[in-house]
Amino acid sequence: MKTNQLQKILNQIPSSIYLAIAVIVFAASNPITRRVVDIGNQNLIDGRNPISLCNVLFVGNICALGLMLFIFHRHWHHENLKALTTKDWISLTITGILSGAIAPALIFTALGITNITNIVLIGRIEPILSLVLGFWLLSTPLNPWIVSGSVVSFAGIVVTALLSSSAQNLTMGAFQLGTGEVLVALAAVITSISTIVNKLQLQSIPIGIFMIYRNIVGSIIFFVIAIILYGKEHFADAFSPLLWQLMLLYATLIVVFGQLCWLTGLTKATITELNLASLCNPIAAIIMAYLILGEVPTQAQYMGGSLLLVGFIFSFIGNFRQNKINRDSSKVTHIKAMEIVVGFKGV
Repeated sequence: MKTNQLQKILNQIPSSIYLAIAVIVFAASNPITRRVVDIGNQNLIDGRNPISLCNVLFVGNICALGLMLFIFHRHWHHENLKALTTKDWISLTITGILSGAIAPALIFTALGITNITNIVLIGRIEPILSLVLGFWLLSTPLNPWIVSGSVVSFAGIVVTALLSSSAQNLTMGAFQLGTGEVLVALAAVITSISTIVNKLQLQSIPIGIFMIYRNIVGSIIFFVIAIILYGKEHFADAFSPLLWQLMLLYATLIVVFGQLCWLTGLTKATITELNLASLCNPIAAIIMAYLILGEVPTQAQYMGGSLLLVGFIFSFIGNFRQNKINRDSSKVTHIKAMEIVVGFKGV
Protein backbone atom coordinates (compact mmCIF):
# COMPACT_ATOMS: atom_id res chain seq x y z
CA MET A 1 0.00 0.00 0.00
CA LYS A 2 2.76 2.38 0.92
CA THR A 3 4.55 1.55 -2.35
CA ASN A 4 1.43 2.39 -4.36
CA GLN A 5 0.99 5.68 -2.49
CA LEU A 6 4.63 6.59 -3.14
CA GLN A 7 4.21 5.72 -6.82
CA LYS A 8 1.15 7.98 -7.05
CA ILE A 9 3.07 10.85 -5.47
CA LEU A 10 6.00 10.37 -7.85
CA ASN A 11 3.63 10.28 -10.84
CA GLN A 12 2.16 13.63 -9.79
CA ILE A 13 5.56 15.36 -9.87
CA PRO A 14 5.86 17.47 -13.06
CA SER A 15 8.29 16.27 -15.72
CA SER A 16 10.15 19.59 -15.46
CA ILE A 17 11.20 18.75 -11.88
CA TYR A 18 12.64 15.39 -12.94
CA LEU A 19 14.46 17.02 -15.87
CA ALA A 20 15.84 19.81 -13.67
CA ILE A 21 17.26 17.30 -11.18
CA ALA A 22 18.75 15.26 -14.02
CA VAL A 23 20.34 18.38 -15.54
CA ILE A 24 22.06 19.21 -12.24
CA VAL A 25 23.29 15.63 -11.81
CA PHE A 26 24.56 15.35 -15.40
CA ALA A 27 26.15 18.80 -15.21
CA ALA A 28 28.24 17.61 -12.27
CA SER A 29 29.10 14.24 -13.85
CA ASN A 30 32.06 15.28 -16.03
CA PRO A 31 33.80 17.39 -13.34
CA ILE A 32 33.22 14.62 -10.79
CA THR A 33 34.66 12.06 -13.21
CA ARG A 34 37.76 14.21 -13.70
CA ARG A 35 38.09 14.63 -9.91
CA VAL A 36 37.74 10.88 -9.35
CA VAL A 37 40.47 10.20 -11.92
CA ASP A 38 42.71 12.72 -10.12
CA ILE A 39 42.20 10.78 -6.89
CA GLY A 40 43.41 7.69 -8.73
CA ASN A 41 46.54 9.55 -9.84
CA GLN A 42 47.31 10.14 -6.18
CA ASN A 43 46.91 6.42 -5.37
CA LEU A 44 48.85 4.67 -8.13
CA ILE A 45 49.26 0.87 -8.24
CA ASP A 46 52.65 -0.06 -9.70
CA GLY A 47 52.67 3.27 -11.52
CA ARG A 48 49.15 2.77 -12.93
CA ASN A 49 46.05 4.79 -12.17
CA PRO A 50 43.43 2.29 -10.89
CA ILE A 51 40.68 4.83 -11.61
CA SER A 52 41.18 5.20 -15.33
CA LEU A 53 38.33 6.52 -17.46
CA CYS A 54 37.66 3.03 -18.83
CA ASN A 55 37.51 1.56 -15.33
CA VAL A 56 35.16 4.35 -14.24
CA LEU A 57 32.74 3.58 -17.05
CA PHE A 58 32.94 -0.21 -16.84
CA VAL A 59 32.97 -0.70 -13.05
CA GLY A 60 30.52 2.19 -12.63
CA ASN A 61 28.10 0.39 -14.94
CA ILE A 62 28.51 -2.88 -13.02
CA CYS A 63 27.73 -1.12 -9.73
CA ALA A 64 24.78 0.63 -11.37
CA LEU A 65 23.51 -2.70 -12.70
CA GLY A 66 23.41 -4.13 -9.17
CA LEU A 67 21.41 -1.15 -7.94
CA MET A 68 19.04 -1.32 -10.91
CA LEU A 69 18.39 -5.03 -10.35
CA PHE A 70 17.58 -4.31 -6.70
CA ILE A 71 15.18 -1.49 -7.62
CA PHE A 72 13.58 -2.84 -10.80
CA HIS A 73 13.74 -6.64 -10.61
CA ARG A 74 9.93 -6.79 -10.39
CA HIS A 75 9.66 -5.25 -13.86
CA TRP A 76 11.23 -8.40 -15.31
CA HIS A 77 8.20 -10.64 -14.87
CA HIS A 78 6.77 -12.94 -17.54
CA GLU A 79 3.91 -10.67 -18.67
CA ASN A 80 6.17 -7.66 -19.31
CA LEU A 81 8.76 -9.72 -21.17
CA LYS A 82 6.13 -11.51 -23.25
CA ALA A 83 4.63 -8.17 -24.29
CA LEU A 84 7.91 -7.07 -25.91
CA THR A 85 8.22 -7.79 -29.61
CA THR A 86 11.31 -8.76 -31.59
CA LYS A 87 11.33 -5.20 -32.92
CA ASP A 88 11.44 -3.88 -29.33
CA TRP A 89 14.46 -6.04 -28.47
CA ILE A 90 16.31 -5.04 -31.66
CA SER A 91 15.57 -1.37 -30.97
CA LEU A 92 16.71 -1.70 -27.35
CA THR A 93 19.92 -3.40 -28.46
CA ILE A 94 20.76 -0.70 -31.01
CA THR A 95 20.11 2.18 -28.59
CA GLY A 96 21.98 0.28 -25.87
CA ILE A 97 25.05 0.07 -28.10
CA LEU A 98 24.82 3.68 -29.24
CA SER A 99 23.91 5.48 -26.00
CA GLY A 100 25.26 2.92 -23.54
CA ALA A 101 28.66 2.23 -25.09
CA ILE A 102 29.71 4.34 -28.07
CA ALA A 103 28.56 7.78 -26.89
CA PRO A 104 30.04 7.41 -23.35
CA ALA A 105 33.29 6.06 -24.84
CA LEU A 106 33.56 9.13 -27.08
CA ILE A 107 32.86 11.49 -24.17
CA PHE A 108 35.30 9.72 -21.83
CA THR A 109 38.02 9.81 -24.50
CA ALA A 110 37.42 13.53 -24.99
CA LEU A 111 37.64 14.09 -21.21
CA GLY A 112 41.26 12.96 -21.30
CA ILE A 113 42.34 15.44 -23.99
CA THR A 114 39.96 18.41 -23.90
CA ASN A 115 38.85 21.17 -21.57
CA ILE A 116 35.55 20.22 -19.84
CA THR A 117 33.89 23.54 -20.62
CA ASN A 118 34.68 23.02 -24.31
CA ILE A 119 33.15 19.55 -24.12
CA VAL A 120 29.98 21.04 -22.67
CA LEU A 121 29.72 23.80 -25.27
CA ILE A 122 30.49 21.69 -28.34
CA GLY A 123 27.99 19.07 -27.17
CA ARG A 124 25.20 21.62 -27.52
CA ILE A 125 24.49 20.70 -31.12
CA GLU A 126 22.28 18.08 -29.47
CA PRO A 127 19.22 20.35 -28.79
CA ILE A 128 18.88 21.60 -32.36
CA LEU A 129 19.19 18.05 -33.68
CA SER A 130 16.57 16.87 -31.19
CA LEU A 131 14.19 19.60 -32.38
CA VAL A 132 14.62 18.56 -36.00
CA LEU A 133 14.19 14.87 -35.20
CA GLY A 134 11.19 15.62 -32.97
CA PHE A 135 9.54 17.53 -35.81
CA TRP A 136 10.35 14.76 -38.27
CA LEU A 137 9.54 11.67 -36.19
CA LEU A 138 7.03 12.94 -33.60
CA SER A 139 5.35 15.72 -35.62
CA THR A 140 6.20 18.21 -32.85
CA PRO A 141 5.26 21.80 -33.84
CA LEU A 142 8.23 24.14 -34.17
CA ASN A 143 7.85 27.17 -31.91
CA PRO A 144 9.67 30.24 -33.39
CA TRP A 145 11.11 31.25 -30.01
CA ILE A 146 12.44 27.76 -29.33
CA VAL A 147 13.89 27.47 -32.84
CA SER A 148 15.54 30.89 -32.40
CA GLY A 149 16.93 29.80 -29.04
CA SER A 150 18.45 26.67 -30.56
CA VAL A 151 19.94 28.65 -33.46
CA VAL A 152 21.48 31.22 -31.11
CA SER A 153 22.87 28.40 -28.96
CA PHE A 154 24.32 26.77 -32.06
CA ALA A 155 25.97 30.11 -32.87
CA GLY A 156 27.56 29.90 -29.43
CA ILE A 157 28.98 26.52 -30.39
CA VAL A 158 30.42 27.91 -33.63
CA VAL A 159 32.00 30.84 -31.78
CA THR A 160 33.60 28.48 -29.27
CA ALA A 161 34.88 26.18 -32.01
CA LEU A 162 36.34 29.05 -34.05
CA LEU A 163 38.08 30.77 -31.15
CA SER A 164 39.22 27.77 -29.14
CA SER A 165 42.49 25.95 -29.61
CA SER A 166 43.48 22.42 -28.69
CA ALA A 167 46.77 20.59 -28.35
CA GLN A 168 45.61 18.00 -30.89
CA ASN A 169 44.15 19.61 -33.97
CA LEU A 170 42.15 18.28 -36.87
CA THR A 171 41.88 20.61 -39.85
CA MET A 172 38.32 21.08 -41.05
CA GLY A 173 37.70 23.59 -43.82
CA ALA A 174 39.03 27.05 -43.02
CA PHE A 175 39.47 26.49 -39.31
CA GLN A 176 40.73 23.88 -36.88
CA LEU A 177 38.83 21.73 -34.43
CA GLY A 178 40.42 19.72 -31.66
CA THR A 179 40.11 15.95 -31.75
CA GLY A 180 38.24 16.03 -28.44
CA GLU A 181 35.68 18.48 -29.80
CA VAL A 182 35.07 16.26 -32.84
CA LEU A 183 34.48 13.24 -30.58
CA VAL A 184 32.02 15.22 -28.47
CA ALA A 185 30.16 16.37 -31.58
CA LEU A 186 29.76 12.74 -32.70
CA ALA A 187 28.54 11.79 -29.23
CA ALA A 188 25.99 14.63 -29.35
CA VAL A 189 24.59 13.36 -32.64
CA ILE A 190 24.24 9.86 -31.18
CA THR A 191 22.64 11.22 -28.00
CA SER A 192 20.08 13.34 -29.85
CA ILE A 193 18.99 10.35 -31.94
CA SER A 194 18.83 8.15 -28.84
CA THR A 195 16.74 10.72 -26.93
CA ILE A 196 13.97 10.67 -29.53
CA VAL A 197 14.08 6.88 -29.95
CA ASN A 198 14.12 6.38 -26.16
CA LYS A 199 11.04 8.57 -25.78
CA LEU A 200 9.23 6.33 -28.25
CA GLN A 201 10.50 3.15 -26.59
CA LEU A 202 9.43 4.18 -23.08
CA GLN A 203 5.81 4.46 -24.23
CA SER A 204 5.60 0.65 -24.37
CA ILE A 205 8.67 -0.67 -22.52
CA PRO A 206 8.84 -0.59 -18.67
CA ILE A 207 11.60 1.71 -17.45
CA GLY A 208 13.21 -1.09 -15.40
CA ILE A 209 13.62 -3.36 -18.42
CA PHE A 210 14.83 -0.41 -20.48
CA MET A 211 17.52 0.70 -18.00
CA ILE A 212 18.82 -2.77 -17.09
CA TYR A 213 18.98 -4.13 -20.63
CA ARG A 214 20.65 -0.98 -21.96
CA ASN A 215 23.18 -1.13 -19.12
CA ILE A 216 24.04 -4.78 -19.85
CA VAL A 217 24.37 -4.27 -23.61
CA GLY A 218 26.36 -1.04 -23.21
CA SER A 219 28.75 -2.56 -20.66
CA ILE A 220 29.45 -5.66 -22.76
CA ILE A 221 30.03 -3.71 -25.97
CA PHE A 222 32.23 -1.14 -24.24
CA PHE A 223 34.32 -3.89 -22.60
CA VAL A 224 34.82 -5.64 -25.95
CA ILE A 225 35.81 -2.38 -27.69
CA ALA A 226 38.26 -1.50 -24.91
CA ILE A 227 39.84 -4.97 -25.02
CA ILE A 228 40.29 -4.72 -28.80
CA LEU A 229 41.75 -1.21 -28.67
CA TYR A 230 43.85 -1.40 -25.50
CA GLY A 231 44.22 -5.08 -24.56
CA LYS A 232 43.04 -6.92 -21.45
CA GLU A 233 45.86 -5.33 -19.41
CA HIS A 234 43.85 -2.11 -19.55
CA PHE A 235 41.50 -3.52 -16.88
CA ALA A 236 44.29 -4.92 -14.68
CA ASP A 237 43.22 -2.72 -11.75
CA ALA A 238 39.47 -3.17 -12.19
CA PHE A 239 39.21 -4.89 -8.77
CA SER A 240 40.92 -2.10 -6.82
CA PRO A 241 39.04 -1.52 -3.51
CA LEU A 242 39.41 2.26 -3.90
CA LEU A 243 37.86 2.10 -7.38
CA TRP A 244 34.85 0.10 -6.19
CA GLN A 245 34.27 2.35 -3.17
CA LEU A 246 34.17 5.45 -5.35
CA MET A 247 32.16 3.76 -8.11
CA LEU A 248 29.42 2.64 -5.71
CA LEU A 249 28.85 6.28 -4.82
CA TYR A 250 29.31 7.43 -8.44
CA ALA A 251 26.88 4.81 -9.76
CA THR A 252 24.23 5.65 -7.17
CA LEU A 253 24.26 9.41 -7.72
CA ILE A 254 25.25 9.82 -11.37
CA VAL A 255 24.33 6.67 -13.27
CA VAL A 256 21.21 5.41 -11.52
CA PHE A 257 19.67 8.51 -9.90
CA GLY A 258 20.52 10.81 -12.82
CA GLN A 259 19.29 8.40 -15.49
CA LEU A 260 16.15 7.54 -13.52
CA CYS A 261 15.19 11.21 -13.21
CA TRP A 262 15.97 11.87 -16.88
CA LEU A 263 14.06 8.86 -18.21
CA THR A 264 11.09 9.50 -15.91
CA GLY A 265 10.95 13.10 -17.14
CA LEU A 266 11.46 11.90 -20.70
CA THR A 267 8.30 9.77 -20.63
CA LYS A 268 6.09 12.77 -19.82
CA ALA A 269 8.00 15.75 -21.22
CA THR A 270 7.42 17.41 -24.57
CA ILE A 271 10.22 17.95 -27.07
CA THR A 272 10.24 21.65 -26.20
CA GLU A 273 10.78 20.83 -22.51
CA LEU A 274 13.59 18.43 -23.42
CA ASN A 275 15.14 21.13 -25.58
CA LEU A 276 14.98 23.61 -22.70
CA ALA A 277 16.62 21.11 -20.35
CA SER A 278 19.38 20.43 -22.88
CA LEU A 279 20.07 24.15 -23.26
CA CYS A 280 20.17 24.58 -19.48
CA ASN A 281 22.71 21.77 -19.10
CA PRO A 282 25.82 23.63 -20.41
CA ILE A 283 25.19 26.64 -18.19
CA ALA A 284 24.91 24.37 -15.15
CA ALA A 285 27.94 22.35 -16.28
CA ILE A 286 30.16 25.42 -16.65
CA ILE A 287 29.21 26.42 -13.11
CA MET A 288 29.90 22.89 -11.83
CA ALA A 289 33.27 22.76 -13.61
CA TYR A 290 34.24 25.97 -11.84
CA LEU A 291 32.93 24.90 -8.41
CA ILE A 292 34.35 21.35 -8.49
CA LEU A 293 37.55 21.81 -10.51
CA GLY A 294 38.17 25.55 -10.32
CA GLU A 295 38.20 25.56 -14.13
CA VAL A 296 37.83 29.19 -15.21
CA PRO A 297 36.27 29.61 -18.69
CA THR A 298 38.42 31.12 -21.43
CA GLN A 299 37.43 34.22 -23.38
CA ALA A 300 36.12 32.04 -26.23
CA GLN A 301 34.06 30.01 -23.78
CA TYR A 302 32.67 33.16 -22.17
CA MET A 303 31.53 34.40 -25.58
CA GLY A 304 30.05 31.05 -26.57
CA GLY A 305 28.46 30.60 -23.14
CA SER A 306 26.87 34.07 -23.34
CA LEU A 307 25.15 33.12 -26.58
CA LEU A 308 24.03 29.87 -24.95
CA LEU A 309 22.45 31.88 -22.13
CA VAL A 310 20.59 34.07 -24.65
CA GLY A 311 19.44 30.93 -26.45
CA PHE A 312 18.20 29.46 -23.18
CA ILE A 313 16.18 32.62 -22.45
CA PHE A 314 14.58 32.49 -25.93
CA SER A 315 13.72 28.82 -25.47
CA PHE A 316 12.30 29.47 -21.99
CA ILE A 317 9.98 32.12 -23.44
CA GLY A 318 9.01 29.73 -26.24
CA ASN A 319 8.31 26.90 -23.81
CA PHE A 320 6.22 29.20 -21.60
CA ARG A 321 4.13 30.34 -24.58
CA GLN A 322 3.75 26.80 -25.91
CA ASN A 323 2.48 25.59 -22.53
CA LYS A 324 -0.01 28.49 -22.43
CA ILE A 325 -1.28 27.56 -25.90
CA ASN A 326 -1.64 23.93 -24.82
CA ARG A 327 -3.57 24.92 -21.68
CA ASP A 328 -5.90 27.24 -23.64
CA SER A 329 -6.47 24.52 -26.24
CA SER A 330 -7.23 22.02 -23.49
CA LYS A 331 -9.78 24.41 -21.94
CA VAL A 332 -11.50 24.96 -25.27
CA THR A 333 -11.68 21.21 -25.88
CA HIS A 334 -13.11 20.66 -22.39
CA ILE A 335 -15.78 23.38 -22.89
CA LYS A 336 -16.81 21.93 -26.26
CA ALA A 337 -17.07 18.49 -24.70
CA MET A 338 -19.29 19.86 -21.94
CA GLU A 339 -21.50 21.57 -24.53
CA ILE A 340 -21.91 18.30 -26.38
CA VAL A 341 -22.80 16.40 -23.21
CA VAL A 342 -25.19 19.00 -21.82
CA GLY A 343 -26.69 19.94 -25.19
CA PHE A 344 -27.56 23.46 -24.05
CA LYS A 345 -25.37 26.54 -24.53
CA GLY A 346 -27.39 29.01 -22.51
CA VAL A 347 -28.93 32.30 -23.60
